[in-house]
Amino acid sequence: MAELNCQFVRPDRLLYEGPVKSLVLVTHSGELGVWPGHAPEICSLGDGVVRLHLLDKDGGGTRKVVISGGYAEINERGVIILADHARETNDIEPDVVRQTREAAFDARDKIPEGDHRRTYYDNKINWCNLLLKTAAENGQA
Repeated sequence: MAELNCQFVRPDRLLYEGPVKSLVLVTHSGELGVWPGHAPEICSLGDGVVRLHLLDKDGGGTRKVVISGGYAEINERGVIILADHARETNDIEPDVVRQTREAAFDARDKIPEGDHRRTYYDNKINWCNLLLKTAAENGQA
């Protein structure tokens, strides 16, 4: 069976490295399925869940990772995913995420309107919202 080598990296660590049957990326223009033999491509990643379809010899199944932003490079050797934010869907702690979101709201609201520093907290709030939405969809609310 043909396979892809996949490297999934977030800013602080390597999240996954190994062979996969296929995967589905989340791009700004929709989902992109990647199978062995896919044409070389570099794409910008959006917000949503990337699905890695594992090989049967590795237990099969699907590994799901919620992401926000980044890039993916598809080439003849496989796929490299460089995500701005990434967390496995089974590793979301909704109570911790809610606390983080509230702290971000508080910090942002101390900064005057129109100040570019508010963008950092807006992005953090959006990431938290995406995590909470994913957790709710997975019954973790």
